[in-house]
Amino acid sequence: MPAEQETLASLSQTPRTHRVEALFSHGRLAAIPRKEARREQLLVHLADTLFERERSYSEREVNEALLTVHEDCSALRRYLVVAGLLVRPRDGSSYRRGR
Repeated sequence: MPAEQETLASLSQTPRTHRVEALFSHGRLAAIPRKEARREQLLVHLADTLFERERSYSEREVNEALLTVHEDCSALRRYLVVAGLLVRPRDGSSYRRGR
């Protein structure tokens, strides 16, 4: 089975409640998950969809990107940094994709 078909097959077998899309309503994040594993799943999705690898972002750019999905951009930014999905120098002057 080609990789694309395998991915589609695995998505169709994953219950909707376990997919990241279930956390969104009308393109907006309904709430930041409290459970760590679920939040990690969301953060990986946000990092993959909102931020390019090998590109630096200012804090303003990170906030603007996160505001497209949820009003609490500072909490999402903090979670992304703690998870290592976004990294920044000590002075906080820029952000880059991490792992």
